[in-house]
Amino acid sequence: MAVRIRLTRLGRKKQPFYRIIVADSESKRDGKFLDVLGTYDPLQDPAAIKIDETKLQDWLGKGALPTTTVKSLLKKAAGSEQ
Repeated sequence: MAVRIRLTRLGRKKQPFYRIIVADSESKRDGKFLDVLGTYDPLQDPAAIKIDETKLQDWLGKGALPTTTVKSLLKKAAGSEQ
């Protein structure tokens, strides 16, 4: 079972809101997931990214791989904290 850190979409039509989740790579985009790590709201200016760092480090330690989109969001979140 390959575990990925990825986005799942919430919100209404034309008003997206995303959760950053840990899920099996074969599960559907909005299907079953293992854990919620944070949220991403692209409609705010600047985009709001909230991540639970302890959960993130725990899952990365267990071998979960972030998708390219989540990897770029993690870089933005780390840059905005400084």
